[in-house]
Amino acid sequence: MNKLDAMNNCRNSSTVLGRVAEYFKVLSEVSRLQILCALKSGEKNVTEIIESTGLGQANVSKHLKVLTQLGMVYRQPQGVTVYYRIADPSIFHICDIVCDRLATNLADQSQDIEALSIFREL
Repeated sequence: MNKLDAMNNCRNSSTVLGRVAEYFKVLSEVSRLQILCALKSGEKNVTEIIESTGLGQANVSKHLKVLTQLGMVYRQPQGVTVYYRIADPSIFHICDIVCDRLATNLADQSQDIEALSIFREL
């Protein structure tokens, strides 16, 4: 592929890149990550999610709507109660990759700080 083809692919894929950006935007909200973590152990209703996360009812409902619209969470009414469960377990693979990267960065920073301690000994 030459440079012109690569540039055209980027221009033509702006819609796709927009969807990728939207996906990561949804995952960039701490409350949504808390809800996803609460659902990792299995399906829960809103009350159980509130108890698990400590978030308020309105906050949980707002974020569940976003997670459901994007297809990350399934919504299943059962009588008067609605249960939510993870629709896309790959979310946790993504989080694992990010956490591993953050752990590596922290370890590298720790080694840098330790290396600087040589100056304290002088």
